[in-house]
Amino acid sequence: MSPRLPRSAVLGYAAGSVGTGGFSTLPGLVLAYYLTDTLAVPALLATLVVILPKVWDVLIDPAVGARSDRHAATGTGRTRLMLAGALTLPVGFVGMFAVPDPLGPAAAGLWVLVFFVLATTSFSCFQVPYIALPADLTEAYRERTRVMAWRIAVLALAILLVGAGGPALRDAAGGGRSGYLTMALGIALLLLAGMVATVVTTRAHLRRPPTPAPADADAGGYRAGLVAWREVAAYRVLLSVFVLQAVATGVMLAAAQYVAAYTLGDEAALTLLFVALVAPALLVMPLWTRYAASRGKRPALALASGVFAMAGLGLAGMPWLPGGWVYLLVGVAGVAYAGMQLFPLAMLPDVIATAGRERGGAMSGLWTAGETAGLALGPVVVLLLLAATGFRSSTAGEQLAQPAAAETAIVLAFSVVPALLVALSLLVLRRYTEPAVPSSTPVPAPEGTA
Repeated sequence: MSPRLPRSAVLGYAAGSVGTGGFSTLPGLVLAYYLTDTLAVPALLATLVVILPKVWDVLIDPAVGARSDRHAATGTGRTRLMLAGALTLPVGFVGMFAVPDPLGPAAAGLWVLVFFVLATTSFSCFQVPYIALPADLTEAYRERTRVMAWRIAVLALAILLVGAGGPALRDAAGGGRSGYLTMALGIALLLLAGMVATVVTTRAHLRRPPTPAPADADAGGYRAGLVAWREVAAYRVLLSVFVLQAVATGVMLAAAQYVAAYTLGDEAALTLLFVALVAPALLVMPLWTRYAASRGKRPALALASGVFAMAGLGLAGMPWLPGGWVYLLVGVAGVAYAGMQLFPLAMLPDVIATAGRERGGAMSGLWTAGETAGLALGPVVVLLLLAATGFRSSTAGEQLAQPAAAETAIVLAFSVVPALLVALSLLVLRRYTEPAVPSSTPVPAPEGTA
């Protein structure tokens, strides 16, 4: 029987989600708006600043995963890369929001681009091996579920804390460039603490893969991931669903600040929108977990996705009937969003364990590349919609009147576009078959809430 992981290792692993969730959320939430409405970067140029670092991240993720597999096979563990990422990510993150005052729009955009590339490289070094880690920590099916449940709970808390607290900290510091820098410094310390805690607490509990990674694994990162994509149907379908939903999430998050400023007429409304979207996860996660235990993870993901799509379509009525109901409906989407976050990440370790842990890094590398690409496409979709409808960029403290077409595009980006993307993911999810649980899988003893 596989030994039960100590609570310190489980909670330590979950702490890493403070870093991954925080960095995945905040740039997608505020970076596009920071570029167009604080640095006066034109929407098309801002699109390049947002997308190029993500393209770079997509290119390196599978190579990072393959190197992670080699480290795990030779006994050095995946945490070496994770520590490098944890220590360097805060530098790039703060640099993104530390643009010197004298720089004009083009130079400011280039500054953000350079530091965003550094930050995304560091993020890849931590995130890719982090996703593969549960399969290396334990071989027990239910024990992996226990590990992932805590991770998702901390992830929801981190998204809420960073997504709502970051903009609030920015506003409390007076907004503008100094406000964004204050926000970056505070959040960077939080990200660093969470990621380092994971490295320190999990190192002693890692198991070596049953077979070594190939000698050319570093050169074949994408090849190994794509082989798994081709050979493992459950992985192929699950990743496709996850990427489509990541795009939907990215679009909604990037549009939220514009909705607050131009549809609801109050920049500070972003905090309320974000709390309404994320806070329900802290309340409904146990309910989603119980539903999945009785019905299965795939049906639970399908239900969550369907509720999210319906709520998104309902939000299209914001321009004609503004009011408190908007936050209520965003809260319904938040209940669904909790399930959409939980189930793909809870299903991935099961798929990795079935396909072979020696390929865990390569599979998580391609997974992270897909997630990165999906979340990156969100702001790009929003910025392209704004550029196509004549959106007018401005500097901090100045809010220009926008064309009616741009105002409509903002609402559609927050409602209909995410709903349609999630509806498409439901069609793909129909092809997913959950991996069988081996009859010899060790079952740990119950432990209450931990």
